[in-house]
Amino acid sequence: MQVIREIVLDTETTGLDPRQGHRIVEIGCLELVNHVPTDRSFHKYINPEMDISEDAVAVHGLTRERLSKEPVFAEVVAEFMDFIGDAPFVIHNAEFDMNFLNAEFAKLGLPQMPIDRATCTVKLARRRFPGAPANLDALCRRFSVDNSGRTLHGALLDAQLLAECYVELLGGRQQGLALAAQNKAIGGAMAEAITGRRPRVRLPSAAELEAHSAMVAQLKAPLWIEAEPA
Repeated sequence: MQVIREIVLDTETTGLDPRQGHRIVEIGCLELVNHVPTDRSFHKYINPEMDISEDAVAVHGLTRERLSKEPVFAEVVAEFMDFIGDAPFVIHNAEFDMNFLNAEFAKLGLPQMPIDRATCTVKLARRRFPGAPANLDALCRRFSVDNSGRTLHGALLDAQLLAECYVELLGGRQQGLALAAQNKAIGGAMAEAITGRRPRVRLPSAAELEAHSAMVAQLKAPLWIEAEPA
């Protein structure tokens, strides 16, 4: 069974262009396995050691004062690299985030990441819905993803919303439910490999069986009884 691991990633920044010295102030990442979110994520606020434009603060609400006691990028990069591994990215407007990440890597003398490592969901949305708005809020509205908590942009929140929209862009929640069941089977196999024990199967208790029988007895002409041969 093939396991596909992806990282949904979003950043917030001091401005729009790393070539003008703008820097990352927040990173949020969410792990997907076979296009379904796991319980693993990575989230850091980052001290950019510079002023943040008013336009950027209006978007994400993060001020220089608020971030002054957060770690600098060099202090979180090892943990970030360990989390992402060699997995491909899923990013909304991938070129923007990849340019900022590579600018931070360049400052530290680290290798650059190729742009084709990322699936750009803006491009994916525009191919599926030509001429329609492709921003994250528009995708949330299209796919009935609840973004009511998005009063400001936030890297981890936006990654979570994007993960839901990405599943829809790939074919919808029914596919996601099937993959979630597949992931559960994979998780059980992985647990057995690590611990040497099969996951414990929980059987219903006597009280639960009795309650179930009482509930069934109250049903009028259940289909499974009617379907039995006389």
